[in-house]
Amino acid sequence: MTNNGQRQGTTKWKGWSGFATIIALIVAALFMYFSLDEEPDIDRTGFIPVELVRTIDGDTIKIRYDGKEQNLRYLLIDTPELNHKQQGKQPFAEESAKRNDELLKSGKLEIEFDIGGREDKYGRLLAYVYIDGESVQQKLVEEGLARVAYIYPPNTKHLDPYKDAEKKAQQAGIGIWSIEDYVTNRGFNN
Repeated sequence: MTNNGQRQGTTKWKGWSGFATIIALIVAALFMYFSLDEEPDIDRTGFIPVELVRTIDGDTIKIRYDGKEQNLRYLLIDTPELNHKQQGKQPFAEESAKRNDELLKSGKLEIEFDIGGREDKYGRLLAYVYIDGESVQQKLVEEGLARVAYIYPPNTKHLDPYKDAEKKAQQAGIGIWSIEDYVTNRGFNN
């Protein structure tokens, strides 16, 4: 009878063990589900949350930073001008400004400074701009609405991915790259 009694006890214990395993798996799954961030894993070291005041054009915005409104010029890119001194409104200027505004209003706005100067000669902040951790500069370049430009070391942290995106847009012939000889080393030719 001892053997039979032991077998019954072991069977009873195995039943509880299986039930406990199932409960543990459910609890672990619920914990993982509720602890997941909606945003992907992004190294946010150096990211500074800011508030958008308004979009000026494709590569310049006004933000509220450090308690005051300041203009910010995007590092490493250039977009066509809405009001160029000699050429007036350049092709794709409205599209780049509109797309920039759409991106900026689609999520959480953050900026990142590079290791060089934080302002240009006009007193504008110089930074990388992100929406929900995604680079606005890179997106504009990928979509053919900006070119890689104004490369002043040491502010070159994201130069390689921007150049890769530019090459793909140029090969696809989209946006600014759809007009022959429009993009030059000095800017945009009408």
